[in-house]
Amino acid sequence: MWIRSAQRVLYIVLVVAAMLSVGACATQPRRTPAERAADDATAARVEQALLGDPQIYARHIDVDAERGVVRLSGFVWSSEDFFEAKRVAATVPGVTGVISELEMMVGGRTGAR
Repeated sequence: MWIRSAQRVLYIVLVVAAMLSVGACATQPRRTPAERAADDATAARVEQALLGDPQIYARHIDVDAERGVVRLSGFVWSSEDFFEAKRVAATVPGVTGVISELEMMVGGRTGAR
């Protein structure tokens, strides 16, 4: 009887340990004020690069940065804008990666990402 109890306790301990391991890997330390300022500056440089590029209509593209990784969200109206926005963002100094969450507007409707 005590063997079943010991097995149950061991199972619970293993499950809790696995959950704590996954949780520890999924969290990052908070950004320092200097990191937030650097990310804000990177996002501003990406926005300027997008708005300054005559090939892209970038008024509906939102830019966010975290630890050098830029996230583009919002809407574009052509596949060229879709790919060009990601390319332009990747060329900005301080950008270490680009995540595109842009949606394409086709005929007034959103399409696939």
